[in-house]
Amino acid sequence: MSRILLRRFSSAKMNLDKIITANPTHQYKQATLDVQDVSPNPIEQFHKWFQQAKDANIPIPEAVNFATAQLPSGRVSSRTVLFKELDPRGLIIYSNWGTSKKSRDLKSNPWGAITFFWKESERQVRVEGHVELLSPEESQEYYSSRPRDSQIGAWASPQSTVIADRSVLDKKIAEVSERFKDTDTIPVPDFWGGARLVPLEWEFWQGRENRVHDRVVYVRDSEKDAWTIERIAP
Repeated sequence: MSRILLRRFSSAKMNLDKIITANPTHQYKQATLDVQDVSPNPIEQFHKWFQQAKDANIPIPEAVNFATAQLPSGRVSSRTVLFKELDPRGLIIYSNWGTSKKSRDLKSNPWGAITFFWKESERQVRVEGHVELLSPEESQEYYSSRPRDSQIGAWASPQSTVIADRSVLDKKIAEVSERFKDTDTIPVPDFWGGARLVPLEWEFWQGRENRVHDRVVYVRDSEKDAWTIERIAP
């Protein structure tokens, strides 16, 4: 049986058109970047670039790729999430930390990476560091600012677990709505909240012509150390 399935799958693959994206090559021409151009503090440099992305009306500039890896397998997973806050210690996102795949990854390996890509300004920011959960009090503050339906959705969804169909979610949402119908302030679920990525490396990437891009990195060995700023080859 397995051989038959394999042959059928191989045949299906043969019928697919090859996807080639190498031509024409997009040329990046908007700006340049060098070590002397950046702030001594990567948080300040990021704030500057992020504000410029917002001012340029780039759609959803807070959308990021958040990558994690599970140990001992080393298997990497990534997903698009929304960056919500920047504080002096790092970048904060909010999510389900009870059943999600990223939660399972981080329980075995506290390291993560976040990448912003702003196509319109030909810029990318890559951040690597360790991830720590916020306190329930900090998470409640943000949770209470969300639309009520989103708060209910956080309670209702067993993120990343297998469900039979959409009706499972609809039923759970109805149950949670009924549970909190007389409650003005819905408490944040104990499995949901904020996580801060505390950076040990930032990379600011500016697209340049002929793929000879400008890349400036900030690196340190620990949160207590000063940043070293370097230019690296594309």
